[in-house]
Amino acid sequence: MTVVLEETVAARAPWSAVVAAGDVLTIVDLHGNQAVDCLLYSAADTAVRYSAAETIRRQRSIVLTTGSVLRADTGAALMTVVADEVGVHDTLGGACSQESNTLRYGEHTRQQHACVENFLIEGARWGLGKRDLVSNINWFMNVPVDPDGALGIVDGLSGPGKRVSLRAEIDTLVLVSNCPQVNNPCNGFDPTPVSMVVTR
Repeated sequence: MTVVLEETVAARAPWSAVVAAGDVLTIVDLHGNQAVDCLLYSAADTAVRYSAAETIRRQRSIVLTTGSVLRADTGAALMTVVADEVGVHDTLGGACSQESNTLRYGEHTRQQHACVENFLIEGARWGLGKRDLVSNINWFMNVPVDPDGALGIVDGLSGPGKRVSLRAEIDTLVLVSNCPQVNNPCNGFDPTPVSMVVTR
């Protein structure tokens, strides 16, 4: 196994890379309780992109963990979770934005940086814009669903050094927002760095 890329993503920052088919991307929660928002696209055709609905439908589960195949809306496999030290990752909660911050937490949060802004900044490097954003994955984020269907955002289940590993099934563009949210417990109210390691 060879390390082909190893980078630390600062707290609140975006990141992106193309992970070649067969390579494995490992996301390391360096300090624990840090949500990592993620979007996936076919590197060859970014119109082929992660679909939460198709992923959930095919695996018949809202929980992402070892064995979960992350699929595009075409049904094509983009990446597969091959190792997971946490056991539960979210694909329902979406990405925070300046608009959702304002709605949920008050007008005084409007200017706070958010994941949608990170995705737009990083996506622009690859020719992607707002119309290219779709429902995202939230690695390490704990979003239980109550019996009545209500979603909660609660303290994460991850800890320092915990990791999740994804094997690319095709050349996959991975966009990440190391979530800057400080108004709910998805980051323990204190965003921290994470590490991205690609191995071959």
